[in-house]
Amino acid sequence: MRVLICPDKFAGTLSAPEVAEAVVEGWTGEDELISRPIADGGPGFIEVLAGSLGGRRIPVDTVDPLGRPVPGEILLVGSTAYVESAQACGLHLLTRQERDPNTTSSYGLGLLLLAAVEAGAAEVVVGLGGSATNDAGAGMLAALGAPPVDVAGYALPYGGAYLNAAAALGGAPRLRQVSLIAATDVDNPLTGLHGASKIFGPQKGASEEDVYRLDAALEQFAGVLERAFDLTDLEVAPGGGAAGGIGAALIALGGRVVSGIGLVSTAIGLEKELDAADLVITGEGSFDHQSLRGKVVAGIAGGARDRGLPCVVLCGRNETGFREAASAGVTETYSLTEHFDSEEIALREPARGLRELSARLASQWSR
Repeated sequence: MRVLICPDKFAGTLSAPEVAEAVVEGWTGEDELISRPIADGGPGFIEVLAGSLGGRRIPVDTVDPLGRPVPGEILLVGSTAYVESAQACGLHLLTRQERDPNTTSSYGLGLLLLAAVEAGAAEVVVGLGGSATNDAGAGMLAALGAPPVDVAGYALPYGGAYLNAAAALGGAPRLRQVSLIAATDVDNPLTGLHGASKIFGPQKGASEEDVYRLDAALEQFAGVLERAFDLTDLEVAPGGGAAGGIGAALIALGGRVVSGIGLVSTAIGLEKELDAADLVITGEGSFDHQSLRGKVVAGIAGGARDRGLPCVVLCGRNETGFREAASAGVTETYSLTEHFDSEEIALREPARGLRELSARLASQWSR
């Protein structure tokens, strides 16, 4: 049997390649195992692409959402640079107590973009996802030389909450006519009931009051971006709400939005592997309702369903119903928390749990 193993990361514990490795190690059947770890635009974007595309990984000194130094990198393949926003804006870079989208900033992403420009890239693909920010890319623009300013011309403090005083941009972005692509599988708009603040703000530490304040601030900043770049309807552009509104800033800069999982799938030849597979194993840390709205698992399961293939999901915890998962193409779901009957052990020993679940699957599916 040909088994295709294509998981996403288990956020906070294992990268996508580490998850795939654990599944391969645990499999006990005499089958052909094809390992194709995958990512959308979030954490692991660079690692997965580098494994398939090769290219040159260039280290970059950047900063986290609170301005503290963190290491980052860009992947340069020919004239195209790949940038992972989560390396600078990621929620995983903050403790739970530090999460506050009122003050977190996307400035570090701007430093990564500048490095890509200086490396000679003609095109920059920005992976969006897993962010701790809700500033509509204001910090990123500041790093590029276009900080938001108030009516008196003074630069605003970093963070989404201060954008309610934004009146203009204090300069032009230094991008040297580089073309931009935003890779994301979030189609939410910038503002409103389905916008960045309302849908993603709470998981970044926003209170109910914060959500309304941030949404109003992003609405104000959208007007600034529309005037600066001669745009309309930026607030409702699909994908504008990705990564706390960074998607909207990239759209304002002339960027186009593409599917993150689609881009990665093409890079790793996933469609060809699905065509040849007998069983598909995918997974992620938290398998919930958001997983079935354009994320990695949904894309993999949908591809398997279209080919009549069984698709098994391995996850840290499972918060979906059987019917909901089955309608997306998922045949079976196994979680580490149920396997260990302990969330603590699941978080402490995910690789062991995946090896054990993989052995269990092999006993059921191997011919």
